[in-house]
Amino acid sequence: MILLDTHIWIWWVHADDRLPQRHAKFIEANLVNGLGVSVISCWEAAKLVERGRVELPRPIGLWIKEALGYPGVRLIDLTPEIAVEATQLPQPFHRDPADQLLVATARLQGAELLTLDGLILSYPHVPLVKL
Repeated sequence: MILLDTHIWIWWVHADDRLPQRHAKFIEANLVNGLGVSVISCWEAAKLVERGRVELPRPIGLWIKEALGYPGVRLIDLTPEIAVEATQLPQPFHRDPADQLLVATARLQGAELLTLDGLILSYPHVPLVKL
């Protein structure tokens, strides 16, 4: 399974030009293997809308429901183990709690994280999709 970072998920759903073509092709090629979306990404998307940093074509609740219904997408719950792992990541790592939870999710799920976030890409303690 591939774990999608929040921005990757949003861009993929909207065929946004900010998603590099090689990433879009990789996602499409891996639909059969499963695309994980953390419940934290649902929260983060809602916060981005709340703060006016992202505009979506429909209300956030409906958008999330539809985006989670895309082929191959699997919602990954926040578990107590993930919550604890997020507080015990090898340091140094930045303090963004959403990123901490996504990294912890990837580590515990044995999933490669697909991201364009430079802070996560430079973190050596998370399995990453390398494109």
